[in-house]
Amino acid sequence: MRRKDREIGEEEARLLLAKGEYGVLSTVGPDGEPYGVPLSYVYREEEIYFHSALGGRKVDHLGTGARASFCVVGATELLPEKLSTRYESAIVSGEVRELEGEEKRTALSWLVEKYAPEFRRQGEEYIANAESTTRVFALRVRYITGKRRR
Repeated sequence: MRRKDREIGEEEARLLLAKGEYGVLSTVGPDGEPYGVPLSYVYREEEIYFHSALGGRKVDHLGTGARASFCVVGATELLPEKLSTRYESAIVSGEVRELEGEEKRTALSWLVEKYAPEFRRQGEEYIANAESTTRVFALRVRYITGKRRR
């Protein structure tokens, strides 16, 4: 990291990742074309879990052994008088794998718990009905870094 004075520790970066609302998944497809897509996610057990439709560009990029990067930006504040911004961010990279069966249902339940905790019952019904039309992936965190400007 070029600006070591703005680097945050690994544990703090993990906390930022855990509390973040949305992030951007970046991949490179089989054709070498880069792709970044914003998505909702949940971070647990050293993995970032996210869901997808059955097909599409994101899925095309997540074939066997796919590597990806994921970025979360936390709180920001413009500092016009300094021509700058206060910010906090975390970036991870690692390998992606697709989930099946109980592991897939658990990850979907975690997403419901994070984004709609007051609607868990409805979320479980939704998962049961949409499971066959939804794919779920996990990005195993191999590298993490964080940065903050106060």
